[in-house]
Amino acid sequence: MSEQKTTHFGYQTVAEEEKQGKVAEVFHSVAAKYDLMNDLMSFGVHRLWKRFTMEFTGARKGDTVLDIAGGTGDLTMKFADLVGPEGKVVLADINDSMLKVGRDRLLDKGYSGNIECVQANAECLPFEDNSFNVVTMAFGLRNVTNKDKALAEFNRVLKPGGRLLVLEFSKTNNPLLKKAYDLYSFSALPFMGKLITNDSESYRYLAESIRMHPGQEELKTMFEEAGFANCDYHNLTGGIVALHKGIKP
Repeated sequence: MSEQKTTHFGYQTVAEEEKQGKVAEVFHSVAAKYDLMNDLMSFGVHRLWKRFTMEFTGARKGDTVLDIAGGTGDLTMKFADLVGPEGKVVLADINDSMLKVGRDRLLDKGYSGNIECVQANAECLPFEDNSFNVVTMAFGLRNVTNKDKALAEFNRVLKPGGRLLVLEFSKTNNPLLKKAYDLYSFSALPFMGKLITNDSESYRYLAESIRMHPGQEELKTMFEEAGFANCDYHNLTGGIVALHKGIKP
């Protein structure tokens, strides 16, 4: 009898097949207030991180873009404007609650023509090989059970010369910043979660999941092992967040 594979859910060790359901519960719980909490948690800085990400996508009119774990559609809207009516943007998320919030938000803001919403698992994407010019994932990779499998899938669905950009919380080497960040993450975040969404545990998980996510160099190596070239990363806000990028040869 083979040994059961385990993974991390925050600081807990759980069976691999359990993690997806546990992450789903977190995002079902926070979906309705996700944007508000993002603004509160980051003091609005997440918008600057995403704007920085857009500068490196190289997306042009007519391109096809996959925004995986796109949630409420922040990047999707920016891409829809960039690629124009002759292009296409796929907003994909594994969580139907998040996808519904994103779809409704896009419709409310007048977006529809060049956007498709798809419920999809990053580890087994329902798209053909060589389909996209750009794949982006903002603050989603740390929630994926098998990150290597997801990166390999991103490589598969990208066209040769296509770009992958992953924006994610990372590791800071600044001891003062790290101390303040830890205090904020494990005290203020759960408190805000309780106040705004009546759910402190989901935000405790989010803080823990950030600590368990690979650091900058480790994730860069994972990009390379998945077949990406010209892999690099940019630290933002002292390394609290990093933008990783790679190109499919």
